Amino acid sequence: MLTSQTSFASATELSAALKAKQVSALELTQAAIDRIERYDGKINAVCVRDFDRALQSARAADLALSRGGREPLLGIPMTVKESFNVAGLPTTWGFPDQRNFVAESDALAIERVRAAGGVILGKTNVPIGLGDWQSYNEIYGTTNNPYDLSRTPGGSSGGSSAALAAGFGALSLGSDIGGSLRVPGHYCGIYAHKPTFALCPARGHTPPGVPPLPSNRDLSVIGPMARSAADLALLLDVIAGPDPTFDGIGYKLDLPAARHTAMKDFRVLLLDTHPLLPTSSSVRGAIETLAANLTKAGVSITRQSPLLPDLAETSRVYMRMLLSFLAAGFPPELLADIETATSKLDAADDSLAAERLRGMVLSHRDWVIADGRRTGLRAQWRELFKSFDAVICPVMPTPAYPQDHHEPQEERRILIDNQPHPYVDQLVWPGIATLPGLPATALPVGLSSEGLPIGVQIVGPWLEDRTPLKLAELIEREFGGFTPPKAFVDELAVNA
Repeated sequence: MLTSQTSFASATELSAALKAKQVSALELTQAAIDRIERYDGKINAVCVRDFDRALQSARAADLALSRGGREPLLGIPMTVKESFNVAGLPTTWGFPDQRNFVAESDALAIERVRAAGGVILGKTNVPIGLGDWQSYNEIYGTTNNPYDLSRTPGGSSGGSSAALAAGFGALSLGSDIGGSLRVPGHYCGIYAHKPTFALCPARGHTPPGVPPLPSNRDLSVIGPMARSAADLALLLDVIAGPDPTFDGIGYKLDLPAARHTAMKDFRVLLLDTHPLLPTSSSVRGAIETLAANLTKAGVSITRQSPLLPDLAETSRVYMRMLLSFLAAGFPPELLADIETATSKLDAADDSLAAERLRGMVLSHRDWVIADGRRTGLRAQWRELFKSFDAVICPVMPTPAYPQDHHEPQEERRILIDNQPHPYVDQLVWPGIATLPGLPATALPVGLSSEGLPIGVQIVGPWLEDRTPLKLAELIEREFGGFTPPKAFVDELAVNA
């Protein structure tokens, strides 16, 4: 029987209920559809609805369950980010001139989700070109944070985080190059995992009109989002593994187990400050509470180590390489203007804004040099993880902020304890894991005085994704995790 809390149940819990015949996939799917239709007018998370096919999939799942089907996602309602190709649905990436592009085939991750029995309700909203920590565009409008509708839910997987926080399905798929999984997780109080680079093949997570060919695009990954850490591992196991038309010709996946299964055995390096950007008092306070709880639970906590790679160096290299990647699609006239602006930079200017500008017109020679610097940083991370099992640090310097659609983004400012700082400089925290390609699990650890979620990220060793995932699961089990947004819980209770 469905209850008012079913909408916020984890996929693991729903799967157990389905197998015990306590509920049907059709009932779960219809309940999720009803909830989207009832509440998404306020949030605007699910921008492309696929309800008819979802109900067909749910009926097929019920039939499979009746025959003993045990696929890992069988009958679980979920959403996917708009940027994934889903056959028969639009893939626009928020570009107005692509509003009529319809994908002909599923992305590989979507194929794997369907094969695992997942029921796809629809697609979730994104910023234009997936290039913001807010999720708005001319085609679908603005997505709001369920904890405060005036604030951002994050981006670029902001529609997915808002959908999960509001109870629109138990799982979602997102992507991350500048924190686009972890930042929405932090702002909406849900769980997200940025996998090790190239662990999850991204074929079909492709800009509209671009052939969905197998490739590993530098820095960019796809990954799972959920309301519990165990669900992240569940969905990761579905989408991970080489593309059968590419690396899979010669490789098979064999991820190592988590380093530990008991919290007291973890060795953690905990960070709450960055040399190039302050951290707000609310985020630092949440981290202090987490540190105290972990210490009481027997976790070995260290606050600083000479083994930690230079975070300022990391940020500068990341800015160059990220903007070099993003600027590949810029029109020639814009690149010409950037070349002119770059030529006027002082050679001694190593500000993050200057590094971003240089990155937009980076020569291949200079990219190779930057890649060499990245290789050196990766070697330092390998050494660090001989002494530590995980690094816990902020995802962003503040909780979710009020929507700010001013362009260009370089002119925006983020208030950190009432002091303005360059908006784009917030990339420093996501970049810690993105530049070296390390796995990072975002998890909620508290609420601010304004009732806004605060999260952290657990960075783990290369290809040891199960280690940060396991630590996140243990923290959730010991100290609690996702807390539903009160307004939508109250409304659900009244209308249930």
